[in-house]
Amino acid sequence: MFNASQARNALVNLWQAPGLKEKLLFTLAMLAVLRFGVHVPIGGVDHQVLARMFGDGNMLAGFLDLFSGGAIAKFSILGLGIIPYINASIIMQLMTGVIPKLEELQKEGGEQGRKQISQWTRYLTIALASVQAFGISNWLWRSNAVFEHPAAGAFPWFFIITNTVLLVSGTVFVMWLGELITERGIGNGASIIIMVGILAAIPSYFARTAEGVSTGAFAWWQVTLLTISFLLILVAIVIVQEGARKIPVQTAKVQRGGRAMQGKTSYIPFKVNQGGVMPIIFSSSLLLFPVTLSSFMGAPKAGLNPTWEVWTGAFWSLANLKDAVAQGLQLTLAALSPAGWLYPVLYFVLIIFFSYFYASMVLNPSDLANNLKKGGNFIPGVKPGKPTAEYLELTLSRITFIGAMFLGTVAIVPTFIEQGTGVTTFQGLGATALLIMVGVAVDLFNQLQTQLIARQYEGFMK
Repeated sequence: MFNASQARNALVNLWQAPGLKEKLLFTLAMLAVLRFGVHVPIGGVDHQVLARMFGDGNMLAGFLDLFSGGAIAKFSILGLGIIPYINASIIMQLMTGVIPKLEELQKEGGEQGRKQISQWTRYLTIALASVQAFGISNWLWRSNAVFEHPAAGAFPWFFIITNTVLLVSGTVFVMWLGELITERGIGNGASIIIMVGILAAIPSYFARTAEGVSTGAFAWWQVTLLTISFLLILVAIVIVQEGARKIPVQTAKVQRGGRAMQGKTSYIPFKVNQGGVMPIIFSSSLLLFPVTLSSFMGAPKAGLNPTWEVWTGAFWSLANLKDAVAQGLQLTLAALSPAGWLYPVLYFVLIIFFSYFYASMVLNPSDLANNLKKGGNFIPGVKPGKPTAEYLELTLSRITFIGAMFLGTVAIVPTFIEQGTGVTTFQGLGATALLIMVGVAVDLFNQLQTQLIARQYEGFMK
């Protein structure tokens, strides 16, 4: 039950904790700068056309706008947001796991090695942002959203290049703000930036839903059913985010004064969701690549009717091969869009992959078993050494499987609920946003709680 007095005391403690207040104020200041930048538009774009492109239940455009914090719908200088940096981090972490030199640099290079990998991540961010900025600028031109440059006219090189430079500069600025928040503020900067962007978009979702109810587009029971479903999902997310498998650890008996003292018992917590919110962020941001690719192609070509009979000479003609490739790309990109049939399948698979990937990065069963053995600790009923490593690996695999299946299921179920209820105003929000918001909020709460406990301990020691 909510206790106003406890909540007030908690806020007072946060404000009075030495050092913590400065971190909170710094984080809020950086977020204020970020939100100001979202409202700085790039010129030369017809905003009425933009409003039509990002309205009318366009799930693809809504998904893009959600992760930019509403910046892309305004064609802001910060339109790309933090997504290129997230994608670059994904690529670098995957490369670190498969390239021995990078793995050695990360594990044995110390602080200098980590700085080198961070620098390469920044360079890769600029490269990815350049591709995405060029694609989005091209998409706007092909959609007749650029003043004095109709889609049927000559390619607007000056507009495309200028806006690409501006959007890439905005991404670099957002990346810098995220790193500042991580270093001098509270929480992970990239995750907090995404969460704030989602929170900023929620009022518009509610406004569109209320308008739909008032105009009769949706019935009140449809919206109520969708709201209850989202609330139940929120409760489930919090339970799983905080859930853990506690593995008991016993210390060896100690001889003191001729008496055998019983060893103490502690626990190793294996969280159900070791990766936290990162599998969701990585999976969803990685699936934005097809969106960028589709922007290069422009509107789907009409009248494509290629011959698919490979044994005939007509199939191998140059014109037919061009039509076949164009149609194949159109069908693939349509399936990979947020409204496509392949998107939820691939989303589910990626979430499971990144859940295991992050679990393997956070915990190493072999190292954990060796540390337990060196410290004279053991798991009751399990022999020290290799058997302990195998037991921990099996436990980690099972608990990660449960967490990954939950994340994957929760990520795609709301899409079907939206389709079942017929309320389409939340398209682009869905479970992805819910998972990110709850995950980041829980992580932030745990960090604040840890810092408060550390401050209280320091004060007690003094």
